[in-house]
Amino acid sequence: MKAVWYEKQGNASEVLIYGEMETPTPKNNEVLIKVHYSGLNPSDTKRRIGFRGQKHAFHSIIPHSDGSGIIEAVGSNIDPKRIGERVWIYSAQWQRPFGTAANFVCVPSNLAITLEDSISLEIGATIGIPALTAYAGMFKYTNPKNKTILITGGAGSVGNCAIQMAKHAGATVISSVSGDNKMKAALTAGADHALRYDSKNFADDIMKITKGEKVDLIFDVALGTNLKTNLDVIKDHGIISTYASDKKAIAEIPFQKFLLMNLTLYSVFMYLLPDKMMQHALEFIKDWQINSGIKPFIAEVYPLEETAAAHLALESGKTIGNIIIDCRN
Repeated sequence: MKAVWYEKQGNASEVLIYGEMETPTPKNNEVLIKVHYSGLNPSDTKRRIGFRGQKHAFHSIIPHSDGSGIIEAVGSNIDPKRIGERVWIYSAQWQRPFGTAANFVCVPSNLAITLEDSISLEIGATIGIPALTAYAGMFKYTNPKNKTILITGGAGSVGNCAIQMAKHAGATVISSVSGDNKMKAALTAGADHALRYDSKNFADDIMKITKGEKVDLIFDVALGTNLKTNLDVIKDHGIISTYASDKKAIAEIPFQKFLLMNLTLYSVFMYLLPDKMMQHALEFIKDWQINSGIKPFIAEVYPLEETAAAHLALESGKTIGNIIIDCRN
């Protein structure tokens, strides 16, 4: 099969190799998927460069945890009726060497989730990490229905997904973004309001929208940078959840303020979600597909042989929308 892999960490253009590898065979409890599209996420590029000390865990690594395709074969203990099923994939490369940037991938059967007929395989490749992260960030301690949520970075893959999911759940959504094009992306996803986070009056702008009411929950992409502002707009007994803090890794917590406001702060690392929460997330995502439909948020589709260029495009920060890799040839 054709695949992309790397044998050492480094710059995408220097370490990613495109060539032939042996097609895998499904083992016990696994399925073999003919990959149609591979979904690219920041965690894939961070793992490739060794971001914050991540180690090169295997001799050869086929990157990417998300994807979509058709089940081609099954291992023992798996119902052969799954052959031919359209699926979306998550965590393909988590603690395993071979991800979805290839013509074929083997994953445990529970990581290959039935894709509803109404959802294209292209969109299916964008569900995994963004949707599961968004679910954990908004549903762990509350039901967003009738709540007001601030979603920072609404034009990112996770933020955009979070907007759609929050609206499906019945929330009022305010999203912060860094530019006018990103504001349009957040509104297209369904945000009720989109604001520039670099506004000098950001907190006041939120208060005007909410008529003086602070927000119930903040789902944040940059905790270290945003913490002070978050505390200005979150209500007592509110919840702040976060999945990233790339620019400022250390966030100083004003404990007394947190204490007196009785706030909840928690982080989301999608790969380690408890089984019960994962099942709830998968049920929600299925309902979202059927009853609301997932709005496409795909910026670019690269052929498999141009995976390095796709990585560089994602790392540039200039792309608005998901990047996927066409693995069909």
